[in-house]
Amino acid sequence: MTTMDITIHTTSLPHVDPEASLAFYRDTLGFEVRTDVGYGGMRWVTVGPPHQPSVSILLAPPASDPGLTDQERRTITEMMAKGTYGWILLATKDLDSTFEQLRASGAEVVQEPTDQPYGIRDCALRDPAGNLVRIQEVS
Repeated sequence: MTTMDITIHTTSLPHVDPEASLAFYRDTLGFEVRTDVGYGGMRWVTVGPPHQPSVSILLAPPASDPGLTDQERRTITEMMAKGTYGWILLATKDLDSTFEQLRASGAEVVQEPTDQPYGIRDCALRDPAGNLVRIQEVS
């Protein structure tokens, strides 16, 4: 079997307010804006950590997929409102310092830094769209 050269380029999270999501990822988390595109009343923004230029998060309106039914859009909207639709796992070398900076910024805290029974230490926040943002401590 031939080895494939596949990398992670972009992952997606939904947003309901592009300005609020942009402020969270750019101003609170310190990510850089890679693209900011509007079309037909919708807006897609890609952001990413400055030290990982080849990896991006696409912040996109959930209604942008033309294959969704109205019921699916309603379900997604309901799940986003409850914070059960989108999530992402980030990493930092200094979880306590990162967490204190995020708390001081006013980010919505879901879980303070915790030693998990499965061997990691992490915390959790919500972005303005309700997406869960977990941050793990890595060495």
